Amino acid sequence: MYKITSSDRCHDSSYYWINGNLRNMSHTIAIDGYSACGKSTLAKALAKRLGYRFIDTGAMYRMITLYFLRENVDIKNMGAVGGALEGLTVDFVPGNNDALLNGENVETEIRGGAVSGMVSPVATISAVRRWIVPQQREMGKAGGIVMDGRDIGTVVFPDADLKLFVTASMDIRTNRRLAELEAKGITTTREEVATNLATRDHIDSSREDSPLRQAEDAIVVDNSALSLEAFIEAGMDEVKKIR
Repeated sequence: MYKITSSDRCHDSSYYWINGNLRNMSHTIAIDGYSACGKSTLAKALAKRLGYRFIDTGAMYRMITLYFLRENVDIKNMGAVGGALEGLTVDFVPGNNDALLNGENVETEIRGGAVSGMVSPVATISAVRRWIVPQQREMGKAGGIVMDGRDIGTVVFPDADLKLFVTASMDIRTNRRLAELEAKGITTTREEVATNLATRDHIDSSREDSPLRQAEDAIVVDNSALSLEAFIEAGMDEVKKIR
């Protein structure tokens, strides 16, 4: 089992002893992939083990989407979009990483069907991406982060120390997303979930600005048949290879 404890910390807090080797632990780890593949699950687990900060960029787009829905912003009106983004703040609660929209905890609301059905079109808007990417880069400029999304290894951090691309079959993704929503008390059907995922896949992959794609130097992790423990260990195996 790969493990880091406080006793492994070197006098310089950016270094740790790992398996007898001194390693720099101020790295940037980028995790990309389609919806419901397990990107955030892996990112959270790696961040926890490494003592890194976890950044859920998908939640950032979801917060913007929620705000647009609340304010009835016409996303085809770039003037309206730009005006809505002015003064908007998206952040995370320290510790549990819940989504904060203008200081309000909206973690549950951003996972609902209304936001899920609108987030991909919002994410295709160049003005939105130009607004959010610099913030993501600022969050990660000091290193020591695990960031997941759809363009992290290709656009946000093309020079990331480690890039992972997570995949899973559509059936598995649908089942996992359905279970996740049901656990949060959100009522839906398997058909609705599958349709939403397929639609988002198409929009994310075909958008003009920063489409979802696998970075050339990304390592693919297929999460279709892995247990949670095996999935996390597969990611940790790649972390151990960082120099």
